[in-house]
Amino acid sequence: QMADPFLYDTGERSKYGCLGHEVQIEHIKAYVCRPSFFTDKAVIVIHDIFGWLFPDIRYIVDLIAGHGYVTICPDFFKGTEPWKTTDHWADFADWMKHHDPMKVDKEADVVLKYLKEQCDAKKIGIVGFSWGGMAVHHLMLKNPQLTAGVSLYGRIIRDSEERYDLLNPTFFIFGEKDHTISYDQIILLEEKLQQYCRVAYKIKVYPGQVHGFAQLKPEDMKPADKPYIEEARKDMIDWIKMFV
Repeated sequence: QMADPFLYDTGERSKYGCLGHEVQIEHIKAYVCRPSFFTDKAVIVIHDIFGWLFPDIRYIVDLIAGHGYVTICPDFFKGTEPWKTTDHWADFADWMKHHDPMKVDKEADVVLKYLKEQCDAKKIGIVGFSWGGMAVHHLMLKNPQLTAGVSLYGRIIRDSEERYDLLNPTFFIFGEKDHTISYDQIILLEEKLQQYCRVAYKIKVYPGQVHGFAQLKPEDMKPADKPYIEEARKDMIDWIKMFV
């Protein structure tokens, strides 16, 4: 039995009026938000287990677009059911078997093609949260078209040397009180990156923060956590701005 890793109540969230629009790209739907001026820079956002429709992730897309990027969150679940707040954690391992964050390459390629051909993107970064953080870690090892990545509290899974040979600059964000990711795993990640990684990387742990902390909308934040959430967001955007 896995404890609910989202210590924030994901049910009673405030509503969010999105600034972007939905598009169909080949076999996937995506949520897109563009800045008010032309840019040849883009960012892909990979959602967590709650999927591309979840208000928190759309808020993040709009936030990044506000910094001058064509920002897109594709439905990496390809129309299948995301995890729901009413689902039982006992079924989570089974659900994950059908939603593998290491099997996102085809969808990533479809979205990269769209950004380059339809949006004139020359540089493309990627950020992902939880499930999406795992997907970002995978893609930063596999896809040289991604200029920089930010992986937010993606569980560190399966230990092998090639897992640390990142192709482009990657920033790993963790919460200190995340009970899905142990501090030992973070230390090991750091040691292995030092050994095998030949590009810029960064690891940062935010005090007192639980799993899922960084994508909350302002009205859903607890006052004690707000400074850390805002710092993590700024750090994420600063990393993208440095390279994309």
